[in-house]
Amino acid sequence: MSRLTTIGFDADDTLWQNEQFFRMTEDRFVALLGEHGEAAEISGRLLEAEKRNLGFYGFGIKGFVLSMVETAIEVTRGQVSAAVIGEILAAGREMAAHPVETLPHARETLAALSGDYRLVLITKGDLFDQERKLAQSGLGDFFHAVEIVSDKKPDTYDRIFARHGDGAGQAMMVGNSLKSDILPALEAGSWAVHVPHELTWVLEHAAEPVGHGRYHAIPDLGPLRSLIEQLVR
Repeated sequence: MSRLTTIGFDADDTLWQNEQFFRMTEDRFVALLGEHGEAAEISGRLLEAEKRNLGFYGFGIKGFVLSMVETAIEVTRGQVSAAVIGEILAAGREMAAHPVETLPHARETLAALSGDYRLVLITKGDLFDQERKLAQSGLGDFFHAVEIVSDKKPDTYDRIFARHGDGAGQAMMVGNSLKSDILPALEAGSWAVHVPHELTWVLEHAAEPVGHGRYHAIPDLGPLRSLIEQLVR
C-alpha cells in the first residue's frame, strides 16, 4: 500500500443522521396531499421532481422543499391551498433547525485518526445548512479542511486530495453512498471505505464494487482505525 496521508469523510449519514429527517418530512408531505392520490404515487412524483431539480437547486433541504411545492402544485392541478404550501415551508424550516445527531463512533474515530492523518470533510448540499450541522456536531476541530461541493465526481476527489493532501493515490474516502463517496473516489485512484446506513436515498444507490483492490466495507465507523492499521502495515 502506498503511504496513506489523507482521509476524506462524508458528512450526512456517515458522521450524523440526515436521511431520516427527509423520510419523516416526506411522510408528512404525503399525508398532506392524501386526498389527491395514493402515497406511493405522490412519493414517486416527488422523486421525479427531485431528479429534475438537482441541476437547478442541487442537493439539500432547499431543493427538497421546492420539489415538494412543485409536486403539490402538480398533483392538485394547481389547486393546492396556501395553507398546505405554508405547512410545506414550515416542515422545511423544522428540518433546517433540527439538532444534529452524530452517529455511533464518529467522534472517537475522528479523534483517533486526526493526529496521524489529514482529515478532510467532503460533503454535498447547501452551504449554510452543512456549515450549521458541522458547527453543531462539535466535530469541526478534527478536520484539516472542509469542502462543501455541488456534486462528487472523480475530478472532485482529484482536486480536493491534491489541494489538501498528497494526491488521490495517497488518500482514502469514507462514506455511506456507493454512488457519491465510493465509486468516484476509486476511479480517482483513492482507497474507499463504505459505511452503509440503513436509510440511503434511492438516487445514491449503486452496485457495490466487489473485488476492487482498494475497496473495503465496514458495518460502522468503529472498525475504521483497525482497518487502516491493517492496510498500512
